[in-house]
Amino acid sequence: MMRAIPSKRIQVASNVGVRDTNKRVVLNLIRKKQPISRADLARLSGLQRSTISLIVEDLIEGDWVLEGPTGRLPRGRRPTFLRLNDDRAIIGVDIRPLQITVALSDVNGKFSSQEAMPTARNPKTAVDELIVRIQRLLRSCSARKIEGIGISLPGRVEPGSGRLVFAPNLGWTDYDIAQAVEKATGFDVEMENAANACVLAAVWFDHFDSRNIVVVTVSEGIGAGVLVNGRLARGFSGMAGEFGHVPLDPDGPLCSCGSRGCWEVFASNRAALRYYFESSAKSELNFQDLLSLADQGDGRAAKALETMAHYLGRGMRMIVAGLDPEQILVIGDLTRSWHRFGPVIQAEVQAQGLPGGVAPKLVPVHEDGMARLRGTVALVLQKHFGVGPEVIA
Repeated sequence: MMRAIPSKRIQVASNVGVRDTNKRVVLNLIRKKQPISRADLARLSGLQRSTISLIVEDLIEGDWVLEGPTGRLPRGRRPTFLRLNDDRAIIGVDIRPLQITVALSDVNGKFSSQEAMPTARNPKTAVDELIVRIQRLLRSCSARKIEGIGISLPGRVEPGSGRLVFAPNLGWTDYDIAQAVEKATGFDVEMENAANACVLAAVWFDHFDSRNIVVVTVSEGIGAGVLVNGRLARGFSGMAGEFGHVPLDPDGPLCSCGSRGCWEVFASNRAALRYYFESSAKSELNFQDLLSLADQGDGRAAKALETMAHYLGRGMRMIVAGLDPEQILVIGDLTRSWHRFGPVIQAEVQAQGLPGGVAPKLVPVHEDGMARLRGTVALVLQKHFGVGPEVIA
């Protein structure tokens, strides 16, 4: 008898785990294929129709799924289509060095409202102001079911706790953003590096089907999010993907991280402005101005962007040699002028020779600033939709 007890407990845990996995499989199929019938769910999942019916009823009772219109068939019972309940909502927060955006999204990644505010240099001040915006947004959508709050930022967080440990371009160190927001709002908070959030957005909402992707975000700095065999790579201490702070030249310019000659001091938006200002007195320009000047025929602006593109390609050699991705997705304002950047980056990647001779596909993502926010939505939802630990594809 004593030996039978642990065996019984293990079996119960296993059954619960199978039911939970099946539920997530069905929920994911509805998310990807909506509107979809119960019969098609059974066919695509391989589960019995009786199992599908029980799972769907559970999802409807839990307000995750709604029944929609009925379909038409040549004969037999008319199917009822299912879709996600877009009354369930997520608050997304995108923290950047100059601006913080707070937005409300449904479970399909569609945003109904946004508000932006300047980013304070002091993390406590910034988070206090952020909480005021979140609370105001919560009051305005009190009739909706809020599933949680997702936050992306240009830095790395401690695995498990979500505590900020590294954000040189923000100038913030060792501040527990998630705990402060959770305490003030009462909602669970999921935090992630901005590049990792963009990986989630690419897989969840842009439907990139590759299981080996690197997302390179180019703005004030450079970030990289890495998807390996369908899993988001975070590393032992959450620092996986920090290619932007790998030195290319130890005698190069000082980086915000304290080192010299990091990839981002040669290939970021700030770097392009530095190249231009070295040959121009116009110090009030931003990166968008620089793109416009190049399009208007300003040769110095075009040269500054070309230099930036060369360094972007050289840095990507590290990614190609070390990770062998199928695709490299590039996100940032530079994609507006991809005709300038794309050929130069591709040529630099191939110039050194490639292991196996196969170059990854370079894909500019024209996301208009939304990839990070959509990634925060996926960050919250993956707790319910993931079909295994960390699996997102």
